[in-house]
Amino acid sequence: MIDYISGKLATLTPTMAVIDNQGIGYGVEISLQTYDALRDKDSATVYIQRQVNPRDGSEVDYGFSSKEERELFREITGVSGMGAASARMILSSLSSEELRNAILSEDVNRLKSVKGIGLKTAQRMVLELKDKLVKGDGAGVEVLFQSNAGAAVEEATTALQMLGFSKPNINKALQAILKETPSASVETLIKAALQRL
Repeated sequence: MIDYISGKLATLTPTMAVIDNQGIGYGVEISLQTYDALRDKDSATVYIQRQVNPRDGSEVDYGFSSKEERELFREITGVSGMGAASARMILSSLSSEELRNAILSEDVNRLKSVKGIGLKTAQRMVLELKDKLVKGDGAGVEVLFQSNAGAAVEEATTALQMLGFSKPNINKALQAILKETPSASVETLIKAALQRL
């Protein structure tokens, strides 16, 4: 399994990127969100998600400029009836933050504004993803915390899990702390979380 590819950006279009890594060109399908992030770069790191087409067994690699976007892609494709093409369309139409906010606030109209997403699909997305985003079940820390403290949050989460606390409770506590102190250090996060857990 390939987790990420780093290298020279050989080709970049709004739907595809080719990363040259030691003379091998890796072609990955991308969203407009990733295209915008890579547009002015000579080299890049893309996080990979391989999807297998259930009809013919063909494999397609999707590339993302952040782990957060990849995690959202995984969550969207986990919704019944949602495929990789729909997930890419959603991530091309809405930023990760806009998508997260639309799901958490149950803004069905915002989701419906994406081409190919109807009322029932938008409602199903809210129903199936809202709890995951709130509780953190299956969602990466990157999805839950929109701040520059991503590495600190990951470290604090790992430390608190090793102390025996559950991930949903940790995520809830850290989210509250980051609202008050967006640039909290690892130590601050852990100490403050221990008072809340």
